[in-house]
Amino acid sequence: MDKDIKEYDNKYTWKEIFIFWIIAGLILFVDQISKHFIITHLGYREQIVVIPGFFNIVHATNTGGAFGILANAGKWKHLFFQIVSIAAIIGLFYFYISSKNRTKLFLIGSALIAGGAMGNLTDRIRFRAVTDFLDFHIKTYHWPAFNVADSAITIGALLLIIHFFRINP
Repeated sequence: MDKDIKEYDNKYTWKEIFIFWIIAGLILFVDQISKHFIITHLGYREQIVVIPGFFNIVHATNTGGAFGILANAGKWKHLFFQIVSIAAIIGLFYFYISSKNRTKLFLIGSALIAGGAMGNLTDRIRFRAVTDFLDFHIKTYHWPAFNVADSAITIGALLLIIHFFRINP
């Protein structure tokens, strides 16, 4: 083998693992602190108008998935969402450490999604519902309320899309 050509080393480093779980843990922490603030300072469905006609802080809950999917699915939905969340967290971590193309975008994106999943999983275990509080709207047209965990999942997914487009143009 030529000296200048190195075989790709697929081994992850402990630093990468540490960074992954620190980012995920920070998202979990910020998510839970923000939800605790909403739960303790706003009554259910109470709102604070921040930008009239555009943004409110509300106290809402969601027993379903994204956009309330499966909210009325019956008693097994809680277990289903918990299992899916745990599988996503483990799967993302495994996918990251076993990948040949680990970049900072991949690391941060995966950790953001894992942290967001951990935040919503914590709510599902504690309350059997996820607390949402960020309410964007234009007059009477509302985007479904969401939270820090949902934001981290969305940003993480966008980072992964960018990562995969960069390595596979």
